[in-house]
Amino acid sequence: MIQRQRNKKRRWSDYICNGMTYGASAISAIVLAAILFFVFIKGASSIRWDLFVQDYWPSNYSITIETDKNKVGEFEVPTSLDEDAYFSKKWGIVLKDEKDGEESVVMTQIVPDSPFHYLLDQSVKNNISSFQWKEGLMLEKLDYVDKQGNTSMAGSLFMQNAEDIVKVLDEDVTQITSMYVKTKGGGIRGSIISTFYLLGISLLFALPIGVSAALYLHEYARKNKVCSWLRSMIEMLTGVPSILYGLMGVSVLFPVTQMFGATTTNLLLGGLTLAILLLPTIIRSTEEALRVIPQSLRDGSLSLGATSSQTIFKVVLPCAIPGILTGVLLSIGRVIGESAALIYTIGTFINDSPGLLTQGTSLAVHIWSMMNMEQPNFEMAAAISLIILAFVCLLNISMKILSKYWYRKWN
Repeated sequence: MIQRQRNKKRRWSDYICNGMTYGASAISAIVLAAILFFVFIKGASSIRWDLFVQDYWPSNYSITIETDKNKVGEFEVPTSLDEDAYFSKKWGIVLKDEKDGEESVVMTQIVPDSPFHYLLDQSVKNNISSFQWKEGLMLEKLDYVDKQGNTSMAGSLFMQNAEDIVKVLDEDVTQITSMYVKTKGGGIRGSIISTFYLLGISLLFALPIGVSAALYLHEYARKNKVCSWLRSMIEMLTGVPSILYGLMGVSVLFPVTQMFGATTTNLLLGGLTLAILLLPTIIRSTEEALRVIPQSLRDGSLSLGATSSQTIFKVVLPCAIPGILTGVLLSIGRVIGESAALIYTIGTFINDSPGLLTQGTSLAVHIWSMMNMEQPNFEMAAAISLIILAFVCLLNISMKILSKYWYRKWN
């Protein structure tokens, strides 16, 4: 009877523990799914190919039409005209309204023989050159001469939409004196380039140093208080807030980058700072990978006449590569998602043409910049978040495939 009661209490205790475990797992899954759902809903519509190839800052141009071509004509309506687009029969151009953060009028198409094929760029004083029309240019302002010979203006700057501007072009304009146009902007091409710069620099320094340190600690160093102290320091470094690494980078590593000609915070400084930040992760993961290698492999290699170094570099290290790749994966994820340390070391200015010794923003810092605006751009921040998640997911899959291939090769 007593045993039965004990078994009953044990079962109820198991039910409660299992229920708490399943409940916590369910809550975690629901919260994660809710976050992903929110990010997807907010950012999916903003992801397009232009986002990856366009600059963030729009380029402004003041253009005009060549004098002998600057006159009205009669053009046929294109067969592929969209329903929400408007065509000017007198000037052979298709305009369309777009709303991407702000309302704008975009030039989407120009028919053959249209005067808009003969454009001149007069943005630079005393240096007028031909201008190549690009699909997606936004028409901000149009200066023209009307039928009465008066000069007037139209465009999206005057709160006119595509239909209004086409109506003005067909009914009033006899000659276009100048136009102010600009590219869309809003792209993340520069931030993608900066992120790859940071990945390359940080792994270039952190990976060989981290793997070498792990090899020494596990394979060469004697078990004494010094090694135990070193391991404790390495583990302690993993808990240091990343913003402290940023302060360290500015104060300690910035003079190093000055030797290469840097005059301000730069991507080289950010990469070196991240390399130091990644060292504990790479050392610990590599040492764990070396620890699971059976001692029998080392003994077998040594018994066949191999030296200690040959055993380590030709037997032990290749077998540990899948575990090392896991550390590399964690490091890459840390680089892509890091922002606090980089705000101090690479700056927050979004640079469309980043270089090794210039400022730039990683994708994570780009998100911070979008949310730090006077009016936070949730859509763009969510879109970049989706891109980061997709990149990390693709990287995970690639690393797993590579690890399985390496494991089969050496085992």
